[in-house]
Amino acid sequence: MGIRNIFGPTNLKSLLKNKSFLGGAALGVVLAAGVSAAAMTGIGQAPGLYDGARLIKAADLTPVKPPNGAPMSFADMIERVSPAVVSIETKGKIKVDAVPSLPGFSFPGQDPNSGREQEVRGAGSGFFISADGYVVTNNHVVEGASEITVKLTNDKELTATVIGRDEATDLAVLKVEGKDFPFVRWELERKPRVGDWVVAVGNPFNFSNTATAGIVSAYGRDLRESGTSYIDYLQIDAAINRGNSGGPTFDLYGKVIGVNTAIVTPSGANAGVGFAIPAETAHKITQQLMTGTKIARGYIGVSILPVSKEIAESLNITDTTGAFVAELPRGGPAEKAGLQIGDIIKSINGTAVKSPTDLTRRIADIKAGEKVVVEVLRNGQMSKVTVTATLRPSEADLARGASAGEDSSSSSSSESGSAPVIGLSVKALSPDVRKTFGIAPEVNGVVIADLEAGSEGAEKGLRPGDVIVQANNQVLSSDTQFKSIVADLQKSGRPSILVLVNRDGRNQPLVLSLKAPEVPKP
Repeated sequence: MGIRNIFGPTNLKSLLKNKSFLGGAALGVVLAAGVSAAAMTGIGQAPGLYDGARLIKAADLTPVKPPNGAPMSFADMIERVSPAVVSIETKGKIKVDAVPSLPGFSFPGQDPNSGREQEVRGAGSGFFISADGYVVTNNHVVEGASEITVKLTNDKELTATVIGRDEATDLAVLKVEGKDFPFVRWELERKPRVGDWVVAVGNPFNFSNTATAGIVSAYGRDLRESGTSYIDYLQIDAAINRGNSGGPTFDLYGKVIGVNTAIVTPSGANAGVGFAIPAETAHKITQQLMTGTKIARGYIGVSILPVSKEIAESLNITDTTGAFVAELPRGGPAEKAGLQIGDIIKSINGTAVKSPTDLTRRIADIKAGEKVVVEVLRNGQMSKVTVTATLRPSEADLARGASAGEDSSSSSSSESGSAPVIGLSVKALSPDVRKTFGIAPEVNGVVIADLEAGSEGAEKGLRPGDVIVQANNQVLSSDTQFKSIVADLQKSGRPSILVLVNRDGRNQPLVLSLKAPEVPKP
C-alpha cells in the first residue's frame, strides 16, 4: 500500500540493503602506533608519586564486577551460536542493456550498452533454524540468483535451493542437503527491552563469521520507503554492513531476536543505525515458507500516506492519526465500495487506525471475502463504508496495475488557460493537452501549464505537465473551479490548501500556502 514521494527526497533516501560486493570494495586498514612516555618525578616529590598519583601494579588491582546486564565477555555465547551462522554467495545473469541498480552486485568490466548477458555475484548472510538444513536469509540476498552457495564456519561449501521467498517482508528460506547441522532458535517469549545487549553475526564485506555487539536502540521503526510496509523494524546499534543482510541478531541467551536487513548511512558503511526484522514476524513467515504454504494477505485496494501536520492544517483539522487515501486503483474493492481519494481512514472494524503502516498490516491479516467496516473522515464528516477484502495480488502484479478496472470518470474539454492562482497557471485536460504533456486517459483534473518563478509550488517541485486531480478534497474538472476553490478558502482565512497531484500515474498530496507573499519594502 506504499506510495513513493514524487516531489522531493524521501526520508530514508539513504536506506541501503546490506548485501555485499564480492567484486569490489577496497577496505583500508589503519594501524595505530602507541607511543610510550616515561614519567619523571619532580624535585621534592615522594617516590612512587606522579603528579600526586600513586603508582600501583596491575597485579594488585581487584577486578570490578560489572553491573547487572553487562557481561565481561560475549565470547561464550558467540562460540556457541556462530556455527549455525552461514555466509551466502550467489551468482546470476542479467542482460546488460542499461546500468543496473541491483544492490550488492558488482559488474567488473561492464559495458552498459552491450545488450548481452553478464554474470553478477553477490553475498549475504543466513542461519540454520533446523538440523536438517533449513536456512533463513533475506529475499534480496537471493532474489534473481541462479546459483546459491552456503559456506559454513568450517569452510565447507554446500549448494542451496530456494524453498520459498516473500518479497513483502524481504524473507527467504533455503535448503541444503545433509543432517545434524548446528541451528539456533527464535526468541518468541521474552521481548528484549530498549537498552538490552544484542550481538550480530554475519558476513560483512565478505569477512565471514564476524561478530559485533550493541544494544536494542528502538522498537517499531517504520521503513515504508524501503518498500516494505508489513514490519515494525527492530533498531540496533551493533555494527552491520553490506553482507550482514540475512544474518541473525542474538540476545545474550543466544536466541535470535531479529534478521538483519538494512542500515541508514550517509557513507555506505555503518553509522550506528541498523534494522532487523523482529523474530515474531520472521518466525511466522519462515514457518509458512518451510511448509510450502502460500503467503496470503488481505487487500482492499488503496494507496495511502501519513496525515502530515501540513495536510491536517490544510483540511482545518488537528488530529494526524489515520491514513490519507492518495490513490484508488480502478475496479478495486475500495473504489467499488465507495471510498474516495482524499478520505482519511480513521478505523477498521471499530479499531482506530494509528498510521498507514498500521492499516497495511491489519488489512493483511484479513482473509479474502471478509467484510471490512472502514470509517473515514470526509469533508469534515465521519462516515462508514463496508469493503469486501480480496486476496492481495503479488507485488509485481500491483506494480503492473493488475487490479485496475475501467475508468468511469470524465474531464472537461475546455482548453482555455487561466491567470496564475497561488503561482500556478492551470488548464483543463483536452485531447491536445493530454498529447502535449503525455497524460494518460484515466488521469483527470487540471494540468499545470506554467509556474511563477519562486512560487511555493515551484520550490516544492511542481512542474508543467503535473495534473491537479483534487483541491481541498474536491475533484477538479476546470480551471475556473480551481480558482473558485482557492478564492473561497482565502476568503475564509484558511492558511493553506491541500492539492492532490498526479505525475506519471501516481498521486501525491501537496500542501500549498494561501497567504499572499510579502512585498519587500523599498
